[in-house]
Amino acid sequence: MSTFSFIGTGNMGAALARAAARRLPPEAILLSNRTPAKAEVLASELRCAHGTPRQAAEEGKYVFLGVKPQMMETLLAELGPVFAGRTDRFILVTMAAGLTMERVAAMAGGAYPVIRIMPNTPCAAGEGVILCDANKMVTAEELDAFTEAMAGAGVIDRLEERLIDAGSAVAGCGPAFVCQLLEALADGGVACGLPRRKALLYAAQMVRGTAALQLSSGEHPGALKDAVCSPGGSTIAGVRVLEQQGFRGAVMDAVIAAAEKTRELGK
Repeated sequence: MSTFSFIGTGNMGAALARAAARRLPPEAILLSNRTPAKAEVLASELRCAHGTPRQAAEEGKYVFLGVKPQMMETLLAELGPVFAGRTDRFILVTMAAGLTMERVAAMAGGAYPVIRIMPNTPCAAGEGVILCDANKMVTAEELDAFTEAMAGAGVIDRLEERLIDAGSAVAGCGPAFVCQLLEALADGGVACGLPRRKALLYAAQMVRGTAALQLSSGEHPGALKDAVCSPGGSTIAGVRVLEQQGFRGAVMDAVIAAAEKTRELGK
């Protein structure tokens, strides 16, 4: 029997499968997808097994439901009889934005143990964030085993379910916002004469290094910003333009809009 079975190997499901493969042996992972070829390709890469969604529902100790929120009800209506027929213990792992653990269990047709996670795409590189919570049916030992197996994804942080939508707007949606920033920084560099490849390299490494500096130092981002801004210098001239253009307000509004949309998906 597989320890982790994945139903859905899209961008996020694949990222989590790659993270699991850093800690688990290949025989502990089973991949499935509505389009079988997609699961087959990833299974070949990870040297693990692939099968049908039904097999994944039958065999996994931790069953990852890697489908979009609007597809969850249909999926669980199909797999509900499979779960009802199992006599062994298993845990549903949902990553569907906006759907509570209670609702996912109800869709599956039973009072099942559920872990709710909100991962982000950098999990594929081992530098991601997974926000997680579990219902009362999941034991502390089971949650510990889960977090240990997924540690290859990056940071795994326990967060009350009522805050997961907000956390997802920062950690889950944030990579898209950062990629927009990277693209804009590189475009600016190209406009100043840099070759695009070099401009993008400098921008990406700068973001990576700045994040590492903040995490290692614990300094407030404002203090780190001030350390770069010499009186009358180039950096403060650029910061002034960003403030004039409402940079910080736009980012805050993007996070708030993402959180509000996530809440809507659960209605």
